[in-house]
Amino acid sequence: MMVLRPIQQNDYSALVNIAHESGHGFTSLPNNEALLQKKIDLSIESFSKQTSQPNDEGYLFVLEDTETGEVVGTSAIEAAVGLSDAFYHYHLSKVIHSSRALNVYKAVDILTLCNDYTGATELCTLFLKDDYRKNCNGKLLSKARFMFINQHKQRFAETVIAEMRGVSDENGDSPFWQWLEEHFFSMDFPTADYLTGIGQKEFIAELMPKYPIYVNLLSKSAQAVIGEVHSNTRPAIELLKSEGFTFNGYVDIFDAGPTVEAKVDNIATIRNSKKFIVEIGENSGNTMVLLANDKLTDFRATVSALAFDEKAKTLVLSQQLADALLLQAGDTLSATII
Repeated sequence: MMVLRPIQQNDYSALVNIAHESGHGFTSLPNNEALLQKKIDLSIESFSKQTSQPNDEGYLFVLEDTETGEVVGTSAIEAAVGLSDAFYHYHLSKVIHSSRALNVYKAVDILTLCNDYTGATELCTLFLKDDYRKNCNGKLLSKARFMFINQHKQRFAETVIAEMRGVSDENGDSPFWQWLEEHFFSMDFPTADYLTGIGQKEFIAELMPKYPIYVNLLSKSAQAVIGEVHSNTRPAIELLKSEGFTFNGYVDIFDAGPTVEAKVDNIATIRNSKKFIVEIGENSGNTMVLLANDKLTDFRATVSALAFDEKAKTLVLSQQLADALLLQAGDTLSATII
């Protein structure tokens, strides 16, 4: 059985392996052991913290194969970005150059450096090992976070965003960054991406162009990847689009990958999930259902094939399934068809 749960101290070595395996462009999980330990510490502190509003909390989850005990994936939620470190994006918009006297009218795309998403909740650190990219594992990793947000809304902002990995090659080189590097920086994309991941962002404000960039002045290869995702990221962005996330012109400042956003109450999993009372017994069915308890530090989520009636007040779980979710008869849980 695959179960999503908060990360624990003894998951450190598994997290190090995932950071190494994730490769270039995975900024939220840098291949730095000291910082990975800090992420675990922050997550444990965040889950145990009493708060009524989002701040600098970071909730890191791991996906565990309960049959082997192996941690096979991660996903995370940052409660409110940009409150302690500046959170940068480029916003893609248009300016009009026109002259009635000359009968000239031209719309030109520009990129403007901004901090518009400061205070938003961010979905991040989604990674699943290759051998487990099947069944509903990817959906569980991503969608269980919405169940958690729904059950603890006071901990999160009204706007939820996700930065999608942009286009880069097998060496981690980004066509968009290559243009920036040539004109404004003296470091390659993996180095700049890594520095951001470990929190050293001062160079962005110091070296980034201070004025809007005219897109038509960029190289053709850089223009072509603005708002495009890495091939490995396509399933993730399609899943988020199905949840109601939209692209509103914000892109990453390094690889120009798109950032998508949604209001919490418009997210499909949150709108569709319902509360049920747990009953223990036999339940054989073929509807794939996302299940999550309503706990905080002991949060658990999984996907199971069940006989499922959305209109019922109770949901029958096997003893094994209830144990995996740390539930007993009479407890409440959230469920929705996945």
